[in-house]
Amino acid sequence: MTQTSFLARAQRNFAALFRADSFQGILLIAVAIVAMIIANSGVSDSYYQLFHGYLWSKDTFYLNTLHLWINDGLMVIFFFVVGLEVKREVVCGNLADPQARNLPVFAAVAGMAAPAAVYMLVAGGEPGLARGWAIPAATDIAFAMGVVGLLGTRVPAALRLFLLTVAIVDDIGAVAVIAIFYTADLDLAYLIGALVVLGVMIAMNKAKVSSMLPFIALTVVLWYLVLSSGIHATIAGVLAALTIPMHSKNGEEPMLERMEHALVPWNAYIVVPIFGFANAGVSLTGLGLDALLDPLPLAVAAGLVFGKQAGIFACVYSVVKMGLVPKPANSSWPEIWGVSILCGIGFTMSLFIGELAFPGAGEQAQMLRDEAKIGILCGSLVSALLGYFVLRMTSRHDAEKDNPNSPVV
Repeated sequence: MTQTSFLARAQRNFAALFRADSFQGILLIAVAIVAMIIANSGVSDSYYQLFHGYLWSKDTFYLNTLHLWINDGLMVIFFFVVGLEVKREVVCGNLADPQARNLPVFAAVAGMAAPAAVYMLVAGGEPGLARGWAIPAATDIAFAMGVVGLLGTRVPAALRLFLLTVAIVDDIGAVAVIAIFYTADLDLAYLIGALVVLGVMIAMNKAKVSSMLPFIALTVVLWYLVLSSGIHATIAGVLAALTIPMHSKNGEEPMLERMEHALVPWNAYIVVPIFGFANAGVSLTGLGLDALLDPLPLAVAAGLVFGKQAGIFACVYSVVKMGLVPKPANSSWPEIWGVSILCGIGFTMSLFIGELAFPGAGEQAQMLRDEAKIGILCGSLVSALLGYFVLRMTSRHDAEKDNPNSPVV
């Protein structure tokens, strides 16, 4: 290889590395590493105080730490974007065609049930750990698609679409789990108020209100009411997003798409990294390698690494062999297995559910959250590396060989 061709290839790979699909995943990895380093350095106390130090009395307002503002406030944007993506996909995207959505829906359901079952087999019998069953059931879209982005043309387009759709359906399931299983005691007055505001937003949609401002203002009101009702505040983001109009006026881009295009970069490069930095840092002081074999981290990691791939691959193989749905076009079974492994990357949503599963300010609750984080980080890392390795070993697809914009990683 000449120096010129080597530099051209390196330049192409460098540019490909920072495409949206790749860079989001790389950014999350970097943020998690930095958070872990800081949490185990001489400034760990400052790191903890930054996010968990009290801003005011809880009687003044419930969100009295920066950590709570991030998890219950800032992450509403993340869930709002998830809701926008879900609505777009259901109305006119990959989930609009019943036949096309069957396979990823089947796979996503199996991909949530199997990790939960593995978790319960490992840790379900331990006192107080059963609440964490949903932690390994989620897939991180940005992280998983980031790994696929690094592989370029080694992953066929149909399989990329399959992974994206599975992750979106997975997100829908995770939101339902949060709403149903991680809801505190309900305050009926605030809940009724939230339903009234939601009804007004639906009516605005029906009336074809074209201004964003009323929707944004009522989303903030809805967030406060849902927060105060006892349902987790981030559910407000999804509900509000589902009321955003998809219809267009005078040929303009629909409001939903305008909002999505405006928020996706902020969500990917600010909201999620801030959440990751605030939640991924866990002190390993006093912990040896044997700590990884404690029931909670072992159950979470096993659910992500083994449960995810087993559930998704077994489901896809079964329904395809039974003739219920076709196999993703131009995809081999090893490639489908590799993508199934990547679904075990559960970084963002798993960290979020881990915080909800073991609430409280006590030392025991904090220890359980830290153990869950260890399992999430280890399981996600193993899934990313193993999935990358399996897909890297598959052959490049002939139809895509000549694409000059494809990275070679």
